[in-house]
Amino acid sequence: MAQEPADSGGPPRRRSRPRSPAGRAKAVHARLAEEYPDAECELDHRNAFELLAATILSAQSTDARVNLVTPALFARYPDPTSMAAADPEELEELIRSTGFFRSKAKHLIGMATALVERFDGEVPGDRDDLVSLPGVGRKTANVVRSVALGLPGLPVDTHVLRLSKLLGLTIDDDPVRVEHELNPMVPASERGEFSLRLILHGRRVCVARRPACDRCVLADICPSVHR
Repeated sequence: MAQEPADSGGPPRRRSRPRSPAGRAKAVHARLAEEYPDAECELDHRNAFELLAATILSAQSTDARVNLVTPALFARYPDPTSMAAADPEELEELIRSTGFFRSKAKHLIGMATALVERFDGEVPGDRDDLVSLPGVGRKTANVVRSVALGLPGLPVDTHVLRLSKLLGLTIDDDPVRVEHELNPMVPASERGEFSLRLILHGRRVCVARRPACDRCVLADICPSVHR
């Protein structure tokens, strides 16, 4: 006689937990895509140059603060040519509230000058070219590539680094090595969105001081839940 299915009339089966970092990354990616379907960069910008400048300004500052500064900044310096010719003191005053304004002004002028002199005033898509610009590191390069240029890039900021470790996707503390670990786990065309969604989740739910595990869509697959 045929055996009755094991789950007939029984309680619903629990979803199995992914056993590998790659499996967890796939599950995390799918769930956060449902949770934040319209995730986008929170730095206001109209083009790659504005995003590049805004990302430089966002170091040691908040996106909200940068967004208060950039309208006047880009009204005064709308393109690399005008920013390259900026008076340092005038530029410093415009960006003062973002912090570290002297070094940021120097980076902005240097970045704009390099764009004019080496790239015909255009923001390059090659990562090596981007990181050769003053004030531009790998994270900033990946932000510009993935958000403004539609190219593969997985920015690893403090939220991505923290959540990647909590979720057991990596045990590393170095952002570049973490990026290289995460890249094979996410389709190239979706790496930027994966980063954006981790950042949003880190800001809204899995906050550093008090993670809200009770309302986290990843709680059942997170190795660090309630710890």
